[in-house]
Amino acid sequence: MILIADSGSTKTDWTLLHSTNPLLKSEVIATFRTQGITPIHQTAGDIRDIIERELMPQLSSFPRAKLIEMGVLESPLLQNLQLYFYGSGCTPAHVPMMVQLMVEELSPKTVEVHSDLMAAARALCQHEAGMACILGTGANSCLYDGENIVQNTPALGYILGDEGSGSVLGRLFLNAIFKNPALATVRDEFLKANKMELKDIIQKVYREPMVNRWLASLSPFIMEHIDNPFIREIVVYNFREFFRKNIVPYNRPDLQVHFVGSMAHHYREELEEAAKAEGFELGNILQSPMEGLLTYHGA
Repeated sequence: MILIADSGSTKTDWTLLHSTNPLLKSEVIATFRTQGITPIHQTAGDIRDIIERELMPQLSSFPRAKLIEMGVLESPLLQNLQLYFYGSGCTPAHVPMMVQLMVEELSPKTVEVHSDLMAAARALCQHEAGMACILGTGANSCLYDGENIVQNTPALGYILGDEGSGSVLGRLFLNAIFKNPALATVRDEFLKANKMELKDIIQKVYREPMVNRWLASLSPFIMEHIDNPFIREIVVYNFREFFRKNIVPYNRPDLQVHFVGSMAHHYREELEEAAKAEGFELGNILQSPMEGLLTYHGA
């Protein structure tokens, strides 16, 4: 039995795999969702509460009696469980706490806890060398040798870095619509659609929490106007900056660059243009790492 978790700040996707024959691929038998688990922001008690109140009831209630009867599932359900947890905030300092929690709550036979960057590397590259990147609300990247992350350009967050991310795109977009007269019509449409004035935007950015998420939430509006050459130029510029400042330092133009995340998925055409302009070859692009993680772990 294999349980894979892919966790972000908002949600955690759990997938349960099983195979009755060790020579065959495992099959997905159930999927679950709980709120996000991020040990860098949550206490051990918070995480324990999520597992006990959200995950365990789902594990115990999905229709499994017939599968147990057919020999597809063991009884008890989590017998000989192999657990792989991938999450944002799973830094080396927080891994021991996460491992201890998972052992206490789920009693797995084996447990591994990794960062979301390792999830991206394994999902995108499998066992091959490559450069694996995350482009969502934030951005990150690494050089992966097929087994381990061997180099990482610091992302630095949306104020100091995060080039290519949704939050930086939102910042570039707001700057452009207020400073480029050619985008005055887009500016007026944006303000009307969001029932905002400039003072409201200043309030959002400089006075309210989670501004990175709010900036990234502007992406759907930006996508609706991607045919505007000035808007498209902003998107391509954001990606070119990502390649220049995060991928160039790896000095591996021989390797493909792979991406996971909503920004890469929805702006694939612009990402391809940026990669070509900067002399890189794109590899796999996934909206979510779970599909690739299932392959990596034998599904």
